[in-house]
Amino acid sequence: MAEFAEVRFLTVAEVAGLMRVSKMTVYRLIHAGELPAVRFGRSYRVLESAVSEALQRPIADVG
Repeated sequence: MAEFAEVRFLTVAEVAGLMRVSKMTVYRLIHAGELPAVRFGRSYRVLESAVSEALQRPIADVG
């Protein structure tokens, strides 16, 4: 049970604030499978660790 104490879920609005994007962009990332999420009723929750990983990935390969 100790490992679950460290797990933190974020709302779509919180994720949007951390990533500095709109909530619609977060929903698009979730539906595209680029940001794993869990659905609770009519809302989504995203693991904080998944957001950290998404922010570490390169967005585009420019060059």
